[in-house]
Amino acid sequence: MNRIRRTVQAEGGFTLIELLIVIVILGILAAIVVFAVSGIGNKGTAAACQAEKTTLTAAEEANYAKSATGTAAGIYTDTAGLVTAGLIASGTTGHYYTAAITGGGTGYTITPVAGSGCP
Repeated sequence: MNRIRRTVQAEGGFTLIELLIVIVILGILAAIVVFAVSGIGNKGTAAACQAEKTTLTAAEEANYAKSATGTAAGIYTDTAGLVTAGLIASGTTGHYYTAAITGGGTGYTITPVAGSGCP
């Protein structure tokens, strides 16, 4: 029994300073992780913006080529017209950019949706 008491009395715990040092180290590591992860969302949005812009551009050019007959030039259309023509699926675009015709179908513009964060 005395041996057990001596063993229990000989064991020491952590001091307050040791615990504070561990907490500070964990706080520093957490801050590093937060700053490293914060830029990931921006890269994802930029990639999604570029992908949608590329999709709309390709669909516009495909529509122009598809609507050209013989020597007559083709025409461009807006985002809804691209869906109707079957060149893009409904709901797959319009999150970041929209397409609009200019000059009565002789050109097109791709503009970012307000609040999408795309340039």
